[in-house]
Amino acid sequence: MLSIVQLPVLNDNYIYLLHEPETGVTAVVDPAVAQPVLDALAQRGWRLTHILNTHHHHDHVGANLYLQALTGCQIIGAAVDRARIPGLSHAVNDQDRFGLGQASVQVIATHGHTSGHISYYIAEAEALFCGDTLFVMGCGRLFDGTIGQLWHSLQVLKTLPASTRVYCAHEYTEANGRFALSVEPGNQALQDKMVRVRQLRAVGQPTVPSTLAEELATNPFLRTDNAALQQAAGLPGGDSLAVFSRLRAMKDTF
Repeated sequence: MLSIVQLPVLNDNYIYLLHEPETGVTAVVDPAVAQPVLDALAQRGWRLTHILNTHHHHDHVGANLYLQALTGCQIIGAAVDRARIPGLSHAVNDQDRFGLGQASVQVIATHGHTSGHISYYIAEAEALFCGDTLFVMGCGRLFDGTIGQLWHSLQVLKTLPASTRVYCAHEYTEANGRFALSVEPGNQALQDKMVRVRQLRAVGQPTVPSTLAEELATNPFLRTDNAALQQAAGLPGGDSLAVFSRLRAMKDTF
């Protein structure tokens, strides 16, 4: 069984440690900073063997070179982002698979937030590490990717099993939920989830991970075929990509 440890860092980032006990292989996903990673490793007696980067932004790769120099770990990232991932030693492409000990990791191209963004899916652990593509009740902003890429990426992620746990890279849930309620106030599942979210945040607890089933019920960016959301976007009966584009623009100025 893969152990997953969530490390809150900076203002709202999450770093994840993945440990496969049969072999001792240990990976870190998107290490923004080094010390919390090193402390967590030392507390558990684990040795870092891999870094998995979802994209090149500094709050996801900031500790790459330091951790690599200290541990000799392999750094995995998108081949198309070879020039932007510090210390990249193993370049991967969409649908590639690689092993973390006994666990098999599938690479999924999830461009949009950036032009080279990828996600990592581990079926045995029912876990998706999606960086800044899919958030709890939200999705990433556009930087150097396109709205079409981001929409397509979310359509791909929607096809994963509903039980998949969504390990995104930021604690944006409460703000995302406020926007979701503004465009779909009659969604009971969304209302119920926001009650739980506010309870968790009131005591400083994370709202991540979510599950894909929860996202399909509450995340407006995964539900652009919904009549209420189409109406809120001013595009009743509209094309799904057009509705998605309008909702993303509305969220940008919310």
